[in-house]
Amino acid sequence: QVQLVESGGGLVQAGGSLRLSCAASGRPFSSYATGWFRQAPGKEREFVAGMSRNGNYAYYADSVKGRFTISRDSAKNMVYLQVNSLKPEDTAVYFCAARVRAGDYEYTSNYDYWGQGTQVTVSS
Repeated sequence: QVQLVESGGGLVQAGGSLRLSCAASGRPFSSYATGWFRQAPGKEREFVAGMSRNGNYAYYADSVKGRFTISRDSAKNMVYLQVNSLKPEDTAVYFCAARVRAGDYEYTSNYDYWGQGTQVTVSS
Protein backbone atom coordinates (compact mmCIF):
# COMPACT_ATOMS: atom_id res chain seq x y z
CA GLN A 1 0.00 0.00 0.00
CA VAL A 2 1.11 3.58 -0.60
CA GLN A 3 -0.02 6.97 0.65
CA LEU A 4 0.23 9.93 -1.69
CA VAL A 5 0.48 13.61 -0.79
CA GLU A 6 0.53 16.36 -3.41
CA SER A 7 1.94 19.85 -2.99
CA GLY A 8 3.12 22.77 -5.08
CA GLY A 9 -0.13 24.20 -6.33
CA GLY A 10 -0.97 27.87 -6.17
CA LEU A 11 -2.15 30.97 -7.97
CA VAL A 12 -0.18 31.90 -11.08
CA GLN A 13 -0.66 34.23 -14.02
CA ALA A 14 -1.25 32.90 -17.49
CA GLY A 15 2.06 31.91 -19.05
CA GLY A 16 3.56 31.05 -15.70
CA SER A 17 4.90 27.78 -14.35
CA LEU A 18 4.61 25.54 -11.32
CA ARG A 19 6.14 22.28 -10.21
CA LEU A 20 3.68 19.94 -8.57
CA SER A 21 5.08 17.28 -6.28
CA CYS A 22 3.71 13.96 -5.14
CA ALA A 23 5.32 12.30 -2.14
CA ALA A 24 4.83 8.61 -1.53
CA SER A 25 5.05 6.81 1.79
CA GLY A 26 4.96 3.07 2.04
CA ARG A 27 6.09 1.18 -1.02
CA PRO A 28 8.39 2.92 -3.52
CA PHE A 29 7.05 4.53 -6.69
CA SER A 30 9.03 2.00 -8.70
CA SER A 31 6.36 -0.52 -7.65
CA TYR A 32 3.67 1.45 -9.43
CA ALA A 33 2.72 3.10 -12.63
CA THR A 34 1.77 6.68 -11.80
CA GLY A 35 -0.49 9.33 -13.18
CA TRP A 36 -1.53 12.93 -12.76
CA PHE A 37 -5.15 13.91 -13.19
CA ARG A 38 -7.06 17.14 -12.77
CA GLN A 39 -10.60 18.11 -11.99
CA ALA A 40 -12.13 21.49 -12.64
CA PRO A 41 -15.36 22.61 -10.93
CA GLY A 42 -18.36 20.90 -12.45
CA LYS A 43 -16.24 18.66 -14.64
CA GLU A 44 -15.09 15.08 -14.50
CA ARG A 45 -11.60 14.14 -13.44
CA GLU A 46 -9.38 13.97 -16.51
CA PHE A 47 -6.03 12.42 -17.33
CA VAL A 48 -3.07 14.75 -17.64
CA ALA A 49 0.10 12.64 -17.63
CA GLY A 50 1.32 9.16 -16.77
CA MET A 51 4.58 7.33 -16.22
CA SER A 52 5.34 3.64 -16.52
CA ARG A 53 6.46 1.60 -13.56
CA ASN A 54 10.07 1.51 -14.71
CA GLY A 55 10.01 5.24 -15.40
CA ASN A 56 11.03 4.78 -19.02
CA TYR A 57 7.78 5.86 -20.65
CA ALA A 58 5.68 8.98 -20.25
CA TYR A 59 2.24 9.70 -21.63
CA TYR A 60 0.37 12.99 -21.95
CA ALA A 61 -3.06 14.29 -22.75
CA ASP A 62 -3.10 16.17 -26.04
CA SER A 63 -4.11 19.34 -24.22
CA VAL A 64 -0.86 19.46 -22.23
CA LYS A 65 1.71 17.98 -24.61
CA GLY A 66 4.73 20.21 -24.92
CA ARG A 67 3.77 22.17 -21.78
CA PHE A 68 3.70 19.59 -18.97
CA THR A 69 6.40 17.11 -18.02
CA ILE A 70 6.10 14.18 -15.62
CA SER A 71 9.22 12.94 -13.86
CA ARG A 72 10.27 10.78 -10.94
CA ASP A 73 13.01 10.90 -8.34
CA SER A 74 13.27 7.36 -7.06
CA ALA A 75 15.81 8.26 -4.37
CA LYS A 76 13.33 10.70 -2.82
CA ASN A 77 10.27 8.60 -3.70
CA MET A 78 8.73 11.58 -5.42
CA VAL A 79 6.85 12.15 -8.65
CA TYR A 80 6.66 15.60 -10.20
CA LEU A 81 4.59 17.40 -12.76
CA GLN A 82 6.28 20.45 -14.25
CA VAL A 83 3.56 22.66 -15.68
CA ASN A 84 4.64 25.46 -18.02
CA SER A 85 2.89 28.01 -20.22
CA LEU A 86 -0.17 27.77 -18.02
CA LYS A 87 -3.55 28.80 -19.34
CA PRO A 88 -6.71 29.74 -17.45
CA GLU A 89 -8.27 26.49 -18.64
CA ASP A 90 -5.59 24.60 -16.70
CA THR A 91 -7.25 25.76 -13.48
CA ALA A 92 -8.22 22.65 -11.51
CA VAL A 93 -7.38 20.48 -8.55
CA TYR A 94 -4.51 18.24 -9.57
CA PHE A 95 -4.30 14.69 -8.25
CA CYS A 96 -1.49 12.18 -8.12
CA ALA A 97 -2.42 8.52 -8.53
CA ALA A 98 -0.67 5.16 -8.49
CA ARG A 99 -1.63 1.71 -9.69
CA VAL A 100 -0.39 -1.83 -9.74
CA ARG A 101 -2.92 -3.15 -12.24
CA ALA A 102 -2.40 -3.06 -15.98
CA GLY A 103 -4.52 -0.89 -18.23
CA ASP A 104 -4.75 2.39 -20.01
CA TYR A 105 -3.29 5.38 -18.22
CA GLU A 106 -6.17 7.73 -18.87
CA TYR A 107 -8.88 5.90 -16.94
CA THR A 108 -9.35 6.79 -13.28
CA SER A 109 -10.78 3.32 -12.61
CA ASN A 110 -7.36 1.79 -13.36
CA TYR A 111 -5.75 3.48 -10.35
CA ASP A 112 -5.59 2.03 -6.86
CA TYR A 113 -4.31 4.96 -4.81
CA TRP A 114 -5.01 8.68 -4.86
CA GLY A 115 -3.74 11.76 -3.13
CA GLN A 116 -5.93 14.53 -1.78
CA GLY A 117 -5.11 16.99 -4.57
CA THR A 118 -3.50 20.39 -4.88
CA GLN A 119 -5.23 23.45 -6.31
CA VAL A 120 -3.82 25.22 -9.35
CA THR A 121 -5.44 28.50 -10.31
CA VAL A 122 -4.36 30.38 -13.43
CA SER A 123 -5.43 33.99 -13.78
CA SER A 124 -5.77 35.68 -17.15
